[in-house]
Amino acid sequence: MDKYKIVLAVLATSRGKVYTPVQIQKSLFLIDKNIPEMVQGPHFDFQPYAYGPFDKNIYNILDELAQKDLVEIIESGRNWKKYRLTQNGQELGQKALESIDKKSREYIHNISNFVLSLSFAQLVSAIYKAYPEMKKNSVFRD
Repeated sequence: MDKYKIVLAVLATSRGKVYTPVQIQKSLFLIDKNIPEMVQGPHFDFQPYAYGPFDKNIYNILDELAQKDLVEIIESGRNWKKYRLTQNGQELGQKALESIDKKSREYIHNISNFVLSLSFAQLVSAIYKAYPEMKKNSVFRD
């Protein structure tokens, strides 16, 4: 599975729900950190940043997927963007999910549900608690 397919697979688990930047970054971080061999990864180069693990390349991938009409980018004040799959993206994301084993699919679903269920502060705090090395350059105080 390449990095484009893993992004589509993660977003596909939400069935149309919108992801914030922190939710997509932390989802992909947890997959890269915890099940890389199950998805032919790791795919990203996460570094400690203002709000924990971050890889700018994820935004480049989302922009490329948007140009292919697979991801919808929703502008939401303060120059923040939110992300969700288009119908075509959902179909490709679902195929990507189905191409991996059941245990990996379940993990990705669980991670998606986890990040979508928490507030920004709760999610960043949970990541810092589990991966304190990612707090190094943080501007977030929990």
